[in-house]
Amino acid sequence: MSAITTHVLDLSRGCPAAGVQVILEHEAGGSWKLIGSGITNTDGRITDLLPSKSIETGVYRLLFNTGKYFAAQHTQTFYPEVIVTFRIENSDQHYHVPLLVSPFGYSTYLGS
Repeated sequence: MSAITTHVLDLSRGCPAAGVQVILEHEAGGSWKLIGSGITNTDGRITDLLPSKSIETGVYRLLFNTGKYFAAQHTQTFYPEVIVTFRIENSDQHYHVPLLVSPFGYSTYLGS
């Protein structure tokens, strides 16, 4: 399992959000560097965003392509993309960043 994982749940349907494209970026020198990407599985999870279990400290962001996901559900959405920016201060810790999404809202938190 990578040092950063995610889980997307579709609150409007009451189920995992399978097929959501997710991009992981790291801020370096004032710009963003792509370091991982994936598509949520049937359980709405991505456990292999990074090839390694270790990570550097710093600022990261996850970009969730919610527009494409909701389009596949034949549902309009107000948020075509959700960006979650977060700081890692302990490089030995695992970081799980879930996203709870609906067509007109979303929420996130530091999971376990």
